[in-house]
Amino acid sequence: MATRPEPRSDPQDDLSLPGWVYHDAEFFEAEKAAFLRKAPQVVCHVSEISQPGDWRKLDYLGESIIVIRGDDGTVRAFHNVCRHRGSRLVDGEGGCDRVLTCPYHGWSYGRDGALKGVPHREDYPVLDTHGLGLKPVPLEEWQGFYFVTLQEGAPSVAEMMAPYAEEIAPYRFAQMEPIGRVTLRPRRLNWKTIADNYSDALHIPVGHPGLTRLFGKSYGIEAGAHVDKMWGDLRDTPSANPSERAYQQFLPDAAHLPDSHKRKWIYFKLFPNVAFDIYPDQVDFMQFLPVSATETVIREISYALPDDRREMKAARYLNWRINRQVNAEDTELIARVQAGMESDAYEPGPLGRSEVCLRSFARRLREELPQARLPHPPGRND
Repeated sequence: MATRPEPRSDPQDDLSLPGWVYHDAEFFEAEKAAFLRKAPQVVCHVSEISQPGDWRKLDYLGESIIVIRGDDGTVRAFHNVCRHRGSRLVDGEGGCDRVLTCPYHGWSYGRDGALKGVPHREDYPVLDTHGLGLKPVPLEEWQGFYFVTLQEGAPSVAEMMAPYAEEIAPYRFAQMEPIGRVTLRPRRLNWKTIADNYSDALHIPVGHPGLTRLFGKSYGIEAGAHVDKMWGDLRDTPSANPSERAYQQFLPDAAHLPDSHKRKWIYFKLFPNVAFDIYPDQVDFMQFLPVSATETVIREISYALPDDRREMKAARYLNWRINRQVNAEDTELIARVQAGMESDAYEPGPLGRSEVCLRSFARRLREELPQARLPHPPGRND
């Protein structure tokens, strides 16, 4: 009896992506069309828009989105664009308004997005006020967090995170509140340079001595269909670093968590550009918001359950200090990578079998955009 031959593996599965995809403007436009516009982006938490008129804003891929609670209690998302002459309606990260009034000509919109007021109304005898409300944007609420997409077509956050729903349930995300404020950090980097680093476990013992002191060799890593996961267990051996040692000491018992997670750090990255870190004391969201082929804004904010214990306040401050150092280390490391990717001397390097997330990401990108298999941009023959 004839047997079916084993499928041949793709030789590019063992290679990283070519350098040109990290700085080519046309490839960036292709990414936007293929998946970046479909990617869910976190805007805010339910606690930040608890009252009618409360709104938060996100700027993404040249678009500006408002998420606002209406008088009926419903949360909606709209383009931050006046239907008259296209002016942005609101500035800043958030606020609370009875109506959204355009600063250009004074057109105003209700909390439900409906057009409410038009100065010089007599100038528009056939104005269709019902058809000129703010344009809606797809919105998803997941675990108390609101996500928007510019274009439908990607799995929901709930679908992407379904394999981990049971694990994250005890953290009670929906009951959290923001700690601190939204931070925006512009970087001269391709968004993938940042995303790759977030899923790269091999650089941790080399580039992050603090994390190595805290977690030793306990780091784990896995790649799912839509989500990468990394984790580590906090060591009991006191760190030589004062901030790290104090965090180990002051981190209080989180009674709502199972024993297995009371001293565990977990990292999730949703394809393509949203990540969040779950700690016993808080959760940090981070987005790699692409601006151009070589510009990205890193958007960050932290949330936590209300807890007035002095030990918890100390742990959260120390967590911030530790992660500021980690971010500073990563900033230098990935700037080096971006510079190398822009060199004509770079060719796709080998990926080890343990680099499961990087292999998964490269494979996904080649599936989405087959031109990523080429050694040079399409049309270049040398």
